[in-house]
Amino acid sequence: MNEEPKRRMIKAPKPPKEGGRGVGHASLKQAYKHSASSQKWLERQLNDPYVTRAKQEGWRSRAAFKLIEIDDRFGLIKPERAIVDLGCAPGGWLQVIEKRGAKTIVGMDLLPIEPMPRVHFLQGDFTDPDAVSKVTHALGTRPHVVLSDLAHNTVGHKETDHLKIINLIEYAMEFALTSLLPGGHFVAKAFQGGATTNLLSHLQREFDIVKHMKPKSSRSDSSEVYIVAMGRKKK
Repeated sequence: MNEEPKRRMIKAPKPPKEGGRGVGHASLKQAYKHSASSQKWLERQLNDPYVTRAKQEGWRSRAAFKLIEIDDRFGLIKPERAIVDLGCAPGGWLQVIEKRGAKTIVGMDLLPIEPMPRVHFLQGDFTDPDAVSKVTHALGTRPHVVLSDLAHNTVGHKETDHLKIINLIEYAMEFALTSLLPGGHFVAKAFQGGATTNLLSHLQREFDIVKHMKPKSSRSDSSEVYIVAMGRKKK
């Protein structure tokens, strides 16, 4: 019998240029060397108050403010909890988790990150069949919370990009459903669209409470929302 092909979600992305997924450092003068879309992104970074705050406060990315808002509302990060962050580079969410005192922390990403205190980093693909066992071994337990701020590399076609992102969220959801302790929580970035409804319905069958929110630190022109599923049901 032929062995089932190994599933992999995404190819390893190219390492981000300066300011890539983290805090932007590009100047408008440098922006003129890039395409129109790149110039727009760079200008937006330069004019983004959360990018400025992240630099001033020492966060590795502006995304840290999103998790801060989510945790302020839902209280997911607790001192006794083991937490895993999927797609953690460059480490902004890991910083929040560490500063808020989670007991054990594991981050996983295809890209390397700078070492962090109290964080066990695993470089690899979370869709690999052995990823759950690697994470639980590093945590010393099954996780209380699984976080995912992942977004697929876009191709510029709205419907295709949305379906690719939903597919990635489904993999993160599968990881959470397989690994979470009973009563555990799952957070994932999603984007508004029809396919998101099916995802929410699935989560509602598996968790006691399913909410979604758009943090104030999300850009106003972005369709991103965060799904927060709390209370993994016992099987």
